[in-house]
Amino acid sequence: MGDVLGYARVSTGDQDVAGQTMRLERAGAVKLFTDVRSGGSTDRPGLAALLDYARKGDTLAVVRLDRSLAELLATVARLKERGIALVSLEERIDTSSAAGELVFHVFGAIAHFERRLIAERTKDGIAAARARGKRPGRRPLDRDKAAAALKLVAAGLSPTAAARQLGLGRSTVYREIGRAGIRRGTWPASTP
Repeated sequence: MGDVLGYARVSTGDQDVAGQTMRLERAGAVKLFTDVRSGGSTDRPGLAALLDYARKGDTLAVVRLDRSLAELLATVARLKERGIALVSLEERIDTSSAAGELVFHVFGAIAHFERRLIAERTKDGIAAARARGKRPGRRPLDRDKAAAALKLVAAGLSPTAAARQLGLGRSTVYREIGRAGIRRGTWPASTP
């Protein structure tokens, strides 16, 4: 009987792997590997280290399956070749059994089907909006408002106050300030 090796991943540095690691330790993980990478990133040094460390008979435990179907299937195939099982706590899947492997493939197929449905519905919604004369997506920036915001900031109003006064997003005003080459510190810190 091999070891249970835990793998925890979060998308950004703002998120914390502590909740996942606690669940993995409760599930019997003797060694934990972590990554702070987006789901789309294929560069996962923690997962690579786990795969290098794992031996035949070990079990890779994750809290939930949150990667693409193709990547999951490829990872499970690699694990199976090496005699390593995959356990997902959230979905209650254990590929060490035939039933668990079947459930894994069914869940993966359902997730893939769901993503395809969402993509098709989105495409249909955009086509329907265009047919009604709508232009989906973000409205183009009103250049006059952007110029007015820059003038307000230059006159001493804070970027936040200028954005509020003109009905623009604060981040839009900051982006325009950057594009105009106005350096931080040349406007007031906070003006109502």
